[in-house]
Formats: sequence, structure tokens, C-alpha cells
Amino acid sequence: MKYTLGAYAASPNHNGWNPELETEFYNQLKALPNVKGLEHPFLGRLHQHDDNWFLANIHPDWDYVFTCIPGIMTALGQNPMFGLASEDGNGRAEALAFMQQACAAISKLNTHLGRQAVTAIQIQTAPARHKAAASKAALKASLQTMLEWDWHGARIVIEHCDAYVAEHAPSKGFLTLDDELEVIIQLNTQLSTAQHLGMVINWGRSVFETRRTEGALEHIAAAKAAGVLSGLMFSGVSDQDSEYGAWRDSHQPPQTSELVNAGEPGSWMTEQAMHRCLAASDAADLLVLGAKIGIRPHSADIACRLGYIRATLAILDRYFSRS
Repeated sequence: MKYTLGAYAASPNHNGWNPELETEFYNQLKALPNVKGLEHPFLGRLHQHDDNWFLANIHPDWDYVFTCIPGIMTALGQNPMFGLASEDGNGRAEALAFMQQACAAISKLNTHLGRQAVTAIQIQTAPARHKAAASKAALKASLQTMLEWDWHGARIVIEHCDAYVAEHAPSKGFLTLDDELEVIIQLNTQLSTAQHLGMVINWGRSVFETRRTEGALEHIAAAKAAGVLSGLMFSGVSDQDSEYGAWRDSHQPPQTSELVNAGEPGSWMTEQAMHRCLAASDAADLLVLGAKIGIRPHSADIACRLGYIRATLAILDRYFSRS
């Protein structure tokens, strides 16, 4: 089994841009036998710093899943009404323009590789509802517009981020899972099977929202019951104030154990919790399956970073070897 890796969260370039350092990191990634491709961060252009560097250093056989959350969070820092679910006309128009840029970047990457290399684009339902008005109707209108574009074979999927709840401060605070699923189901009844929208569950963001590890299982079950579960990405979270921070969307590695020597002791994302989610999601059939972990300290060298990545992916390998 091979997985999608959100390698950008583990990059040694955590502050600034050093192409030589990133090249060394990518060369190590290309040697990993169980990585089928990257979850690639989109911030308005194909690569945040240098499109040509990116095209020259990627593995020609990798597949790609674009994720729009880095660019969305940057845009929200400038305009809190930005988002596909925004009830502000200008904020929604800005988000659609951003998505058009993503569509163009997908075309550029596919053209360079000479194949349909981008399998999916993960969108998120900004804006934050504690800062700006958002609605199902606005999201549906945005998606209807986006579905008129040629996505060059990439499937549009919503990655559920933590919804706004009154009980605690949000990280993202976007639409609820129920609202997102309702919009997907409504639109899918009008679409061909090839265009069907999907849902990706991010373990850490679901647990952040619910404050329970069972929250990820519940979100998986809801998306599966709706017939739209398309992906599962593992990214940890914790209530402990470590270098990753308490209740922060900082992509904590799995919890350390006898089998996981490169991990985070306080992480709530245990191997057992991951395996339960894999079983609940029929993981082998998912369009998107993988992990995205951050590394602390920020000064960690590339060998250390690869050790964490290998340890995380080994958890997935152990599940499939026993299935």
C-alpha cells in the first residue's frame, strides 16, 4: 500500500526558503517506497516560492492532492470574509478567483508531467463563522460555479476542518460537517458519477472540534453513511502544552510507543486510534489516504524528519499487513 504524504508540514524550510535544503529533503522523500505522492499546499501559484524548482525536483511518478488550506488561511489573515461559504459577495468572489488559480496550477502540473497527475483538490469551507457570516447556500453557489470549470481530472473534495462550536476557541471555525454533507449530497444528485463531490476527514481537525478521539470515528461514519467518504488524512493533536501547543492544529506526530519511537508522547493520535479509523473507513478504497505531520523542534535535521515520517507511515503499513 502507498500513501499520500503532506510533506510540506515536515519541511526543514519552516521559516524562509532555502532551495538547496528543500532539494535534499525531496531527494529523501523520493526514496520512500510507500509514498505514492504528495498532499501539495496551494497558496495562489503552483509552488509558494518557485514553480520551476518544484517541477525540477518532484518525482515524475508521484500523484498529487492539492490542499487549499494554507492559501485560505493566508487570505483570511487579510480579509476575514474570504471564503467559498462567505455571505459577503466580495469575499466569495475572491475565494472563487483563488480557486481559478488552483485550477490553472493543476493544469500546469499535469501538462508538465504529461498525464493526469492531480487526483483531487481539497477545498475548505471558510470563512470562520465567529468572524464572518457563512452559509450552506453560499457554499452551494460557489461549488456550482466551480463545477462548470475543467478541473483536468482532479476531483473536488471538501476537507472538513473544525467547525465553530461555542464551548472552546476554534482553530478554523468553518461550517459544520452536517452542513457540508448536505451541500455535497444536494449537488451530487445533479452530477454525473465522474463529477461527484467527496469528503475528506482529517483526524486531528475532527478531534480538535469534538475534543474526543471518537470524534474522528463519528465524522468518518457520517461521511460514509452519506456515501461521500473519499479520504482520510492522519494529523495529530493534543491537550498538552508541548512544543506543538495544547489544542493547536500543529500536525502532531503519532503518540510514541514500543513500536513508534519517533513520535510525540502527548499526542492523542495513537496507533490503535489510527487503526480503528482505517477499519471504519474501508481505507483501501479511499481516493486520498495518508498522513501530514509537523516536526519539533524546528531545528530538527532532515534525517530526524524522515525518521518521523517513516514511523508514521509504518503504522499504516502495519494495519494493512494485518488486514
